[in-house]
Amino acid sequence: MLKLKPTFDLQRDVVSDIFRKEASVCRVQEYSGAVDTCILNIERDGGILYSWKGAAGTTRIGRYDCKTKQNKLLYTFDKQVCVSSCSLNEEETLLAVSLAQNTSGDERLQPMSKCLTLLIEIHPINNTQVLKAVDCRVKVQFLSSEMDGRSVLESHLLLLTDDGYVDLYHVLLTKQEGYRVVMANPERLSKTTERIVEDFCWAQWDGHTQRLYYVAHHLTHTQACATALDKFLMRCVQFYPNHNCETVLELPLELPATFFPTVKFVNLGFDHYHTERPEERPVSMKVFTNRIAGSMCVCYCQPLKDKQELIYTVVLVHKDCSKTFRVSLGGDQPSHRAAQLHPLFIPIGYHILVYLQGHFLHCINTRQQEMLCHSLFLSGVDVDMGLQCQSANITVLHAEEESSGSLLDSGNGRIYAAELSPSFLLQMLRSDAPSSCPSSKADPQRLAALHCLLVYMGNDPGLELKIIEWLCDNMSAFESFDQIQEFILASLYRISYEKSLSLDKVLPYSSVLDKKEIPACLLEVPGVLCTTELHIEPVFKGKARSLQGFWSELQWNTERTKYLDAVPNPRYRTSTIQADWERLKSERRPSSLRNNMEENTKKVLSMVDTWCLDRKLVPLFQEEDHQQRALIGLMVDKLREHLNRHLPRIGKKKIDSLVVNYVAKLLELIRHMLESVWLKHKLGPRVLCLKQRGGPAEWSVLHFMFRILEATRGLCLPLPPGYHTLLAVFAVRCLPHHTFLQYIDHGFLQLTETFVSRLMTDLDNSDANERLKFSILKRLPEPMEQRIYHMWDHPVSSASISRDYTRTLLEKHDNKGCAFPSRDKPGFTPEFLPLTYLAKILSDIEKQAPNPFEEQENVDAKFVEETALKQTLMLLGFGEK
Repeated sequence: MLKLKPTFDLQRDVVSDIFRKEASVCRVQEYSGAVDTCILNIERDGGILYSWKGAAGTTRIGRYDCKTKQNKLLYTFDKQVCVSSCSLNEEETLLAVSLAQNTSGDERLQPMSKCLTLLIEIHPINNTQVLKAVDCRVKVQFLSSEMDGRSVLESHLLLLTDDGYVDLYHVLLTKQEGYRVVMANPERLSKTTERIVEDFCWAQWDGHTQRLYYVAHHLTHTQACATALDKFLMRCVQFYPNHNCETVLELPLELPATFFPTVKFVNLGFDHYHTERPEERPVSMKVFTNRIAGSMCVCYCQPLKDKQELIYTVVLVHKDCSKTFRVSLGGDQPSHRAAQLHPLFIPIGYHILVYLQGHFLHCINTRQQEMLCHSLFLSGVDVDMGLQCQSANITVLHAEEESSGSLLDSGNGRIYAAELSPSFLLQMLRSDAPSSCPSSKADPQRLAALHCLLVYMGNDPGLELKIIEWLCDNMSAFESFDQIQEFILASLYRISYEKSLSLDKVLPYSSVLDKKEIPACLLEVPGVLCTTELHIEPVFKGKARSLQGFWSELQWNTERTKYLDAVPNPRYRTSTIQADWERLKSERRPSSLRNNMEENTKKVLSMVDTWCLDRKLVPLFQEEDHQQRALIGLMVDKLREHLNRHLPRIGKKKIDSLVVNYVAKLLELIRHMLESVWLKHKLGPRVLCLKQRGGPAEWSVLHFMFRILEATRGLCLPLPPGYHTLLAVFAVRCLPHHTFLQYIDHGFLQLTETFVSRLMTDLDNSDANERLKFSILKRLPEPMEQRIYHMWDHPVSSASISRDYTRTLLEKHDNKGCAFPSRDKPGFTPEFLPLTYLAKILSDIEKQAPNPFEEQENVDAKFVEETALKQTLMLLGFGEK
């Protein structure tokens, strides 16, 4: 499921260099002592702080630069100490260290306390200042100085204690002798301290965004109750470049009263000397943000009670809801096994992976969370992530700007970049359900895997091609969903969502949402119970209401979600234009609506033309298809109207551009699908020749094109102009003639003028072809029929042209405008007055009318004249029929 790529190895990148340093210090060729290297902290710039046991009983602290791949010694203690927390300022002039009391050795901290916190000058190594000497754990963390090219002579240090308070130290620096950086007035450090948090039971530091999240008890109005309340409040403190800070968010949480038996620190370094007692059950809680999507997720897991199920909650702040999942673990768990269950929350893109080693992996879609079928749930052998350690030794690292997650294996000192494995997801698509298992059981996993591939990884052209190949190999729709519809909508959603992040709740995402009755298998996952709580009521405070960037986007997403949840049908459904489409097709006369539709279509097709300048493999967009052009324009109009109604903040100009781009991408996506299957079967220009019967390749393409037609009709989506012509060409080559005509009668095939013209000219007049042509002519609308007759070299077509020509002349002639010829005039023939009169009328009209046979090929003029005379005699009763 996950693809792990090692990015750091303590043994490879650090320990080997440590041995060389110690060998140099001891002046030996090869150092053989134990170094016991431990990772202490990972700073904002990716620098890794670590400690090791040096020669002669020393403890050293070093830094690994992940960019230069170099190690640097920062400080050396002249005795063995237990470093429980460590942080380095960005200028590398100050080192903050918390030392834990060594209970196993003879070395004791002075003064006697459980924790001693020091601030050390290391540029060069000079003064050491004691900040804390207390009987509780202390975590240290420098704030980012946001250097802008000038020397920074101040640093700011956070101290967090498990007594539940947070202090901020403002350390002023000064330069001496031009290079020495020392603390100014170190004796006044305590007077520059600022108390940031008074009381907390859980804290998480985010170095990339300079935010501190913490949870505190939230007392309600019923404070007379003596028992502990289960109301908590999570707050976020934002630190700014000027090192001011303020609380920007408050989020109420309902947690068990005993959820935090002790204070819990997250992302504040690694304490290798603190072990939790058995009664201190591990608390798994994390906050993840995504700056690109403007999202925030708070994930936590409740301690195991009956040891038969795991309960975890994902609070989607940007969606103004929370989802709680109860997953059955398949029977009672032994006590020792239950104590080893450490669920991990791993952010990858906009997915949150919940991983319980040996039991399940739940890939939660935080962007489209309405239905379980869009989140992938795996159990059994499929949940192996390839980690060679227990999940209790895994620490999840997260950077807001990165789409992939990072995992630290503290057991062997390795850091992995974790990404979803496209090959694994493709394998899920291709795998067939066991014969004993109905296909509907595998459909939810296929649907979730398909959306994960298309929406999250869809920017990879090679991956998209593999998905299209899978569509070609699995053309029949699945029992619960249509995979081609899902491919189209999910791909368009990804493309449009990248343009504007506000479209996730208004654009079509899945065809499943359009179903009148959603299949039960898509609404539930066996062994998983999900409950949703709406309106979690986050409160944005302080400058967050006027800030740009993440907090502004998060607040906008939350408010927009509240609005869209309150209005009916906020998500655009393509099928809603069906009635307007039928009404538009029935209109015969031009109207302002049709003119508007045509303008929309011109914008879309001109955009497609700019994309397809060098791609003309499949003959699309090369003819007029009035019905599809009208549908293109209608879709642009309706989608634009929908977005303007629900997202006016985007602006009309940007919405117009988004809508035109959306419909153009739809047409381009269908063209790309056809081009892929064209290349797969190695088709060339000869496939368009109607004289040859189709082979297996043409049959496959025909089948695929019918499936695309079925999928787009079900969603009332337009097709590229020329699609119906190409489909008819493949159909007439592959299908028997009577089946071909039945497909026309049932509406599966549409007769276009381009196709019928080619049919009349390319096929000879054999008996079978004549019958086919006559059958097609009968099915044409009258205006098209008259145009097609001019293209067929056949006596019947010539007779039809003559009849239509004579009828047109007579219908337009005004009898009063033609005087009967006088007997005195030459050329008067009284023997047969009706014929004389008719000849005179035709002669007069013909002088004013264009000749229908001018510039027409394959027409026998003499034959037409004889036929016209014979028809006239028959009409007057002087000839045999």
